[in-house]
Formats: sequence, C-alpha cells, structure tokens
Amino acid sequence: MANDPVGVTPAVAPISRLRAVALYVGALLGPSLLLLPGLALSVAGPASIAAWSGLLVVSGGLATTFAALGRRLPHADGIAGYVAAAFGPRAGRVTAWCFLSGVVTGAPIVCVIGGAYLARSVHGGRAVSVGAAAVLLGVVLLVAGQATGRAVGAQLALVSVLVVLVTVAAVGSAHAMHSSSWTPFAPQGWSAVGHAASLLMFSFIGWEAVPSLTHRLRSPERDLPRVILGAFAVTTVIYLGLAVTTVGVLGATRHTDVPLADLLRTAIGAAGPAVAAVAALALTLAAVNAYVTGAGALAEQLVGSSARSPRRTLRLLIAVLGVITLGADAAGWVDTGVVLAVPTALFTTVYVACTAAAAVLFRGPRRVLAAATCLVVAAVLGFSGWALIAVALVCAISWIASGQVRAKPVLAAAHHRVPVRAQHGAAGPAGGADEHVADVHLLVEDGPAAAAVRRCERPTAPADQPSGEICA
Repeated sequence: MANDPVGVTPAVAPISRLRAVALYVGALLGPSLLLLPGLALSVAGPASIAAWSGLLVVSGGLATTFAALGRRLPHADGIAGYVAAAFGPRAGRVTAWCFLSGVVTGAPIVCVIGGAYLARSVHGGRAVSVGAAAVLLGVVLLVAGQATGRAVGAQLALVSVLVVLVTVAAVGSAHAMHSSSWTPFAPQGWSAVGHAASLLMFSFIGWEAVPSLTHRLRSPERDLPRVILGAFAVTTVIYLGLAVTTVGVLGATRHTDVPLADLLRTAIGAAGPAVAAVAALALTLAAVNAYVTGAGALAEQLVGSSARSPRRTLRLLIAVLGVITLGADAAGWVDTGVVLAVPTALFTTVYVACTAAAAVLFRGPRRVLAAATCLVVAAVLGFSGWALIAVALVCAISWIASGQVRAKPVLAAAHHRVPVRAQHGAAGPAGGADEHVADVHLLVEDGPAAAAVRRCERPTAPADQPSGEICA
C-alpha cells in the first residue's frame, strides 16, 4: 500500500534513479504480502499463479498511466484531481470517498494480519490473534498523524526488511517444494482465478503514489521509463517468487493466514514464525499509520477543517468498524478473505476511475494503454462478488451528498466551453487558423487565489498530450 494516498509531495531535492526505484517499490509492498499468497492459494489453488502473473502485467499499465497523469496534471491533487479533471468535481469527490472508505475498512484488516502472525509465533489461538490486532489498531489510532519524513524513511527500511525475509523464505524453503503440490492445478475451476485476482489487487494498491515521485527525478523524460521498469522487475521477482514458493511448499490443500511464517519455519527452523511476527508487527504499524495519516489529509480537503476535526472523525469511524470487524473475527462469523474483499473493491474502483480519466484526457498510445488497463481492472472488479454492494452504496451516497456540498479548492473543477484556437502548422491548412469550441476542465483555486481562474487558449495538443488544457 502506498505511503501517500493524497499524492501531494512538497518540493524537495532531486533523487537518483536507484532511490526512485526503492520509493516506488516501497509504495507498493506492504502487509498484504504477508497474507495474500496463502489466501490466493486457498481460493484458486496453484492456478492463483495465473492471477499473480496477469496482475503484474496490469500493474505496469497502472504505473505508466499514473506517471503520465502526474506529469501532465502537476497541479491536480492526486486521485480525486485526476478524475475531476476528466469528469468534473462531483466524480472526483466520489472517487476520494471510495478511497477514504477503503482506508476505513482496510485498516482493521491489516491489523488482523499482524495479529495473526503474533499469535502463530506464540502458538496462540483466535483470542490471542484478535487481542493483538486490537492493540495494534489502538496504537495506530493514537499515533496517527505522526507520519513525518522519518516515518517514511522507517517505512522504506521496513519494506527492505520484508524483501530480505521474502528472499530468505523463498530461497531457504525451495528444497521443500514438490511437484505434487501443483495438482490439481485449478481445483475450484478457472472462474476462481478471477476471484483470486480481485483479492490480489490489494497487493497492487500503491501506484497512485507514483505521480508525487515523478517530479523528483532529475530528468523525468529519460529516467522515468527506467525507474518504472526497475520497480516492475523488483516487484515481479518478489511477488512471483513468493507465490511460486507458497504453492510449491505449502501445496494446494494447505490453507494458511500466515504463509511467510510457515515458509520461514521451513527455511530457518523454529525461529521463523517469531522473526516473521516481529517484521509483521512493525510493518503493520508503519503502513497503517502512513495510510490513516494520508487519508486524514484527504478528508480535510473534502470537508474542510472545522471544530469537529475530519481527522478525528476518520479515526472514530476506523475504531467503530474495527470493533465490528474484530468482534466478528473473534466470534468466527467471517474470515479475513471475506472482509478483505470490501476495501480491495473500493480501491479497485478508484483505479478504474483514474484510468478512465486518463483515457479521456490523453490521446494516442497513452489513451490506448489507459483504456486497456481500465477495461482489465474493471473486469477484475467484476469478480468482487458481494463487495460490489458496498462499492455501490459508497458511490451512491457520496454522489448524492456531493451534489449538496460546494466543491472544495483542490477538487473544484468548472466544466466550461471555451474557445480554443487550433493551429495547423504556422497558420492552419489554408493559411488561417481554425477556431472551434472545446470542452475544457479548469481546476479552480478557491482560496486566496480565487480570482486566478483563467481561460485556456493554446494550440491543439499533440497526440500524446491531454485533449484538454488543465489550468491551476
């Protein structure tokens, strides 16, 4: 999961390609990697490898599309701004509420993952797991808002530790792999691969952080393709390596919520689960704190600051839903895979909206890539099952509510029809200029710079540029 869901980064010194790759990988990897290989295996069997492989290809399209959005719309405020630029402020607000709802429903589940690893390390049962998850969630809600530069650095350090543990687990347990573990290959049928993919999307949430990093490269035109390729290569090796080892060692009939702990036990012995638990606890605290903090900033942008702090309300909602989630888990009413479907579907909806916006704003190859990525992600979303009800409710309620609320500064976008002069060469095909009316979205600064709204008049965009001018 990404460290900064809002997608706004202050101006800082340029970074090297190597550090950019590390930041991109750090934005993507997180506690979900502690759960999903085992969960996907239980849903689709060894055929879950097909879901991993397909989503890795899609993630390349997501990374490229978000990078292009960040470069072409540098003043748009992250995911909500991109959608607002294409479809108007109301759609942008709905997208933002989907993201916030994903954080509210996802934070308790990530804590459940950390609690499960602690329980395994001490040979505890469900009560220990739920208790540990409750403590983790309580700590996160108490310290939320402390995501400073040091916290981001700590997150990167923890992700590095996770990469090392995954490598040790995969390489160290490879000797225990058996060919029999791969049969039957698709015990639940091929439709289960789609269901597994809809859950695995949780591991690919993070590419929305790419735009905030793009502008920190010394030479984005030259460096960005190499950085994306490097990040893609690293995540491919990590994800596929862990997925293949999970299948080969644990087998199609082994269901586990702590696959990394089981693999480390095979790799390094009895200390494996304890090592995995320490890493899981630290990674859970850092990742959830970063996400809740970023989501709090997004909530303030949506509803504005007031005596009733949006950040405090957000934490209260997470606490209430946490009590419900943990209570249902303690009673054995639901399993992690069932509740994980809700935040994953909400985040996937955000990606559908952003890639659809890119398909509208861009032309040429970038439009084709964005449209193709949007269609595939939408197809994956279609396998989310009952979680689509939650998505529909969030979208419907936020759409109705957004119609009653005046758009906030960062999301305000006036959809105007303004004259745009199209130039063909120096003076048009017949020595003159063709003038036509085009739809243009203007991002409106509604604070001290309220008068800064201005009309846009420029030559027709090249094939790889947005079809409408975006003004800040």
